[in-house]
Amino acid sequence: MKTLSLALLLSGIATQTLAGEADVIAATASNLGGNQWRISATVRHADTGWDHYANAFEVLGPDGTVLEGGTRVLYHPHVNEQPFTRSHTVTIPAGITQVTVRAGDSVHGTGGAEVVVTLQ
Repeated sequence: MKTLSLALLLSGIATQTLAGEADVIAATASNLGGNQWRISATVRHADTGWDHYANAFEVLGPDGTVLEGGTRVLYHPHVNEQPFTRSHTVTIPAGITQVTVRAGDSVHGTGGAEVVVTLQ
């Protein structure tokens, strides 16, 4: 019985690890007026279900910190919708000309591919 339990545990860990990190594969920014920007991120992740899925994307300033209000939470897995695109409105301080968009998942946190977007 212990062998079977260990095998099931390792199987679950292997499945979570195989899904890897969430990657941003494309991103755009549209000015909504003033300092309000609509950031759209296309995310790819091998979601396996509720145990391992892309659960957020973030908009970072030039210093690498997440801008205030710059996190878009993704509330459910996208197992059958890959890649997928979601948008988020962010206040970006005047003077910032580029932002970085990165994604995260429920197992690894952030760390996959990022995209730098020039604000025009």
